[in-house]
Amino acid sequence: MKEDVFNQYVERVIDLFNITKEEFFSKTKKRNIVDARQLVYYLCSERHIQITYIQRYMIDNGLNVVHSVVIHGIKRMNKRIEEDKDYKTIANEIDRAVFI
Repeated sequence: MKEDVFNQYVERVIDLFNITKEEFFSKTKKRNIVDARQLVYYLCSERHIQITYIQRYMIDNGLNVVHSVVIHGIKRMNKRIEEDKDYKTIANEIDRAVFI
């Protein structure tokens, strides 16, 4: 069930950022791709999905991320949401669109 939530977040975020699934799960460090990943990490953490699960789902899709990368992404997105209300609105809309 948690994997379904993760996959729905990924689908919604890649649509929002206008990127492909391949780009999302690639090793690129382009700002828009990293922002998209961090938003998914944040959304998953808000749904109380454990970091180890997030890591596993990322690895299952071809991108090996370590624990500290996920934690950093969550913290960075928390800060961004505090500073930019648009990100909070986006996160809320994506969360409401995910079923389960």
